[in-house]
Amino acid sequence: MDLILWRHAEAEDGIPDLDRELTPRGIKQAEKVAAFLRQHLPKDARILVSPSARTRQTIAALTDHYTLAPTIAPGASAQAVLQAARWADAKDTVLIVGHQPTLGEVAAQLLGSRGSLSIKKGGLWWFSHREREGTAQTTLRLAITPEFL
Repeated sequence: MDLILWRHAEAEDGIPDLDRELTPRGIKQAEKVAAFLRQHLPKDARILVSPSARTRQTIAALTDHYTLAPTIAPGASAQAVLQAARWADAKDTVLIVGHQPTLGEVAAQLLGSRGSLSIKKGGLWWFSHREREGTAQTTLRLAITPEFL
């Protein structure tokens, strides 16, 4: 299984939180990462997106074929994200478009670290999971920000 964590791109400040939209810079960030994903994301990947405006705008740079997942909205737990993705039981690739600090908590858990890691706005972290000789293995395949694309 591959699990890709994509933090929403830069968004405006304000409330209500779910209505915050991407800034012009955020739109460019989303487009850069979407261009990368078009080249590397399997066509049959499942895409789960938080219901916030900024995550829906982020994924819109890539596709309009995704599932809104209220369980991964702002404030969700790392466990909720992993359950939504069906980590590590699924055999497919799952792309999660969500929020900090939750995605950083997921990344930390997958890497065996405590607490949370910082995933930059628009950042993409790609993990793989496999069983080898009866042992579960998780690999960080990629961590990149839009500025490096």
